[in-house]
Amino acid sequence: MKPIWIVDDDQSIRFVLEKALTREDFQVRSFTNPRDVLAALEDDAPQVLVSDIRMPGGSGIDLLAKVKERHPGLPVIIMTAYSDLDSAVSAFQGGAFEYLPKPFDLPKAVELIRRAVDESVREESVDEHAGEVPEMLGQAPAMQDVFRAIGRLSQSNVTVMITGESGSGKELVARALHKHSPRGDLGNKGPFVAINTAAIPKDLLESELFGHERGAFTGAQAMRRGRFEQAEGGTLFLDEIGDMPFDLQTRLLRVLSDGQFYRVGGHHPLKANVRVIAATHQNLEERVRDGVFREDLFHRLNVIRLRLPPLRERREDIPGLARHFLQRSAKELGVESKRLSDAALAMVSAFDYPGNVRQLENLCHWLTVMAPVQTVDPKDLPPEVQAAALGAATAMASGQPQTLAYVHSLVAPVSAQPQGAEVPQVSAVAETPMTVGSAWLTDLDREARALLEHGQPEVWDHLTRQFEARLIQTALALTKGRRIEAAHKLGIGRNTITRKIQELRLEG
Repeated sequence: MKPIWIVDDDQSIRFVLEKALTREDFQVRSFTNPRDVLAALEDDAPQVLVSDIRMPGGSGIDLLAKVKERHPGLPVIIMTAYSDLDSAVSAFQGGAFEYLPKPFDLPKAVELIRRAVDESVREESVDEHAGEVPEMLGQAPAMQDVFRAIGRLSQSNVTVMITGESGSGKELVARALHKHSPRGDLGNKGPFVAINTAAIPKDLLESELFGHERGAFTGAQAMRRGRFEQAEGGTLFLDEIGDMPFDLQTRLLRVLSDGQFYRVGGHHPLKANVRVIAATHQNLEERVRDGVFREDLFHRLNVIRLRLPPLRERREDIPGLARHFLQRSAKELGVESKRLSDAALAMVSAFDYPGNVRQLENLCHWLTVMAPVQTVDPKDLPPEVQAAALGAATAMASGQPQTLAYVHSLVAPVSAQPQGAEVPQVSAVAETPMTVGSAWLTDLDREARALLEHGQPEVWDHLTRQFEARLIQTALALTKGRRIEAAHKLGIGRNTITRKIQELRLEG
């Protein structure tokens, strides 16, 4: 790891920070003015830069701007006296990671620098894998099943039915299927045309799909090509197919069966060279049983079924998605990207997201606009996220068994029974909730009372060390010793878990 650079003309400040950071096993390099820092940047770069605002020979704000030009992702902490808070605002606008008011509490200063180091390491990891932003993100087993299915279907023109809750990304999957197919961007560059059948009034939907001839109805003053014609040679994505009116289902079935259709008011058949991908959040089998969806159309569409998991079944993807959405939102608004603290990230990952990925994207946009600081803490999160976390904590404190939303759900692929002989099931996942009661709290209460009554010294440190050691050991056991993965599951940085392992003597 690269050293931390400290820039301050006050020798006492440099000395105190150097000693404190060295005790935490950080390498430190100190400077007395911005000129020397800019010269050193020609050959080297720090992991984190900590700079005063007012120094002889240059301003910390000016230094921040020049550093950000050369190293946009480098976390910069600005030290400022209370009278310099206006300058601190300028620092945030210039992209500072955080500001450190003087006089500062040394342990808090070290913790802030540690957070900046963790952020820097995460950014480096992201940069290593950066390039083109992938069209879809996901490391969860359920999403890997989806990616594998897209790969298997890449050279096929078979009809696909995508099922999944609203906001789970069904159109992204449809676009990926098109892009990687012979009709798509990587093949013949055929068009991708999408239509939400639930968003268009019944009277207009037929014309939208099949087009109309001039004079076919009042207001039809010119011939109009429908979506089937627009998608010629490419892919037509029919979203929310379960809401299509029953009589239009008959016309769609005829197109899929015969490969031909008529414009509204037309008399000459037109050929449809189109691959159809349909999607729905509804249970089509139930709609067939209820008589509102044609069974023959269901079987025609349901050649390959691809289930897209809701976000609560792929919680391990939430940190990466959140980081991506925060960066994208910041780029769109022309501001510095916000960051989630470990505690905030744990709460964001714990939320159930009834609106799925779309809701997470909206949350990140809200944070970009509304969060008052660059590093988002739990108190900066939207009220519904805070309320959900409070509700879970209250349920635990009251001793009621609670399905812990803030414990990352364990997901495992399972085999699903096919809907029919001709329907290969591509993927399915099932959530295994973890329930915790109050027994451990009772045991903790008993242990604490015994230690306190017998005058055991440093009860807090004693129990805290035991608690932290057991948490880390359990996480490492689950991840087969992989520290980075264990840290991710615990909601802490990898530097933090390494330091804790050393402090608690869990190695060896």
